[in-house]
Amino acid sequence: MKFVISKDIEHSKLLNTLMIGVSAALFFYLVFDLILHGFIIGSDISTISTTLYGNAEEFIEPILLDALLLQVHIDLFISLFTLMILATIYIRLFSEEKMTKWFVHLLFIFGLLAPMMLFAAYMANIFFAYIWIFTLLFGHLLAIFFVLRIVKRLITL
Repeated sequence: MKFVISKDIEHSKLLNTLMIGVSAALFFYLVFDLILHGFIIGSDISTISTTLYGNAEEFIEPILLDALLLQVHIDLFISLFTLMILATIYIRLFSEEKMTKWFVHLLFIFGLLAPMMLFAAYMANIFFAYIWIFTLLFGHLLAIFFVLRIVKRLITL
């Protein structure tokens, strides 16, 4: 908790190592989350459409609403924790930079918008699936960028 109050981590090798470990774990989570979404929902627009709406010609049922709500719920919950951890560390390490505020806002917007766009695609139409793909990929790539910058800064301390 000392890191949350003061930015003095040069004297605490253990805290530095701990934050590198947490950042590495978040990196692997973000990569595997993209792979998991590719398997569960789909990796291209045709498989996403088949997953969400089904395919009568191939006798594929659409995803059940309760399964989709569970996926959206889990995505929102885990995204919130991931974004809070990354944003906290990033702000403490890079608060002097002008773009930090914009990067953190973008991270939260894309990270929390992605699950909602998946639900909107299910309820409305396939247009929201395109937005979901963009927000999911861009949000995860931005979070991975955060992780890489954090680890680079912590290694050089």
